[in-house]
Amino acid sequence: MTPDRSARRARRLAALAPVAALAACGSPSSGPNPSVPSVPPAPTAVTAGAAPVATLPVGPGSRDGYTVRAQPAPGSCHYRWVGPDPLPDPTCTPGATNPAVSPTDLASTICRSGWTASVRPPYSITHPEKVGSAAAYGYTGPFSTGEYDHLVPLELGGDPDDPANLWLEPNDRPGATSTTNTKDALEHHLRALVCAGRLPLREAQRAIAADWVAALQRYGT
Repeated sequence: MTPDRSARRARRLAALAPVAALAACGSPSSGPNPSVPSVPPAPTAVTAGAAPVATLPVGPGSRDGYTVRAQPAPGSCHYRWVGPDPLPDPTCTPGATNPAVSPTDLASTICRSGWTASVRPPYSITHPEKVGSAAAYGYTGPFSTGEYDHLVPLELGGDPDDPANLWLEPNDRPGATSTTNTKDALEHHLRALVCAGRLPLREAQRAIAADWVAALQRYGT
């Protein structure tokens, strides 16, 4: 065998050495293979009692997460009444607006169909907050007719989850339900006026936050 052929044969044997060593150690399944990335363990389930968090789609005016917000102390808030219509305590619930909504972007926010659904907190958030608000206001009526209401409504750019903008609104008049009341009709009417350019957004927000019954008398439905 010539020197050149001997050198080539030596190089081939050297290249095959790792393969022979692997065979001698058994099959690849007998131990971890460092060339294959490990699969991470499944995420641990949220433990009971943890603060619920809901992730919402990100969009114009939306927030990417909510947590249950602390409510005013039990018994610290008091309703005001104008005939059969309730007003919230101005100290506990003065109203708050969504900073993502401005008079210059109405077409892409409150005047766009379906926009309020993108910012509305889920039931898992609002229900425990509603319970806390009921305690704060001393509400003892049925929850089926007590509405956890945005004082400045979402459709007028109200803040979705600020306690300053939410209150347990009594709605116990005969035939009323938690989803149909006089304030709801006013909210829809004001939004229509704002989106038609007949009423400035800030004026509508201030009017309904200060005294929604007076706003009803002024603007009608």
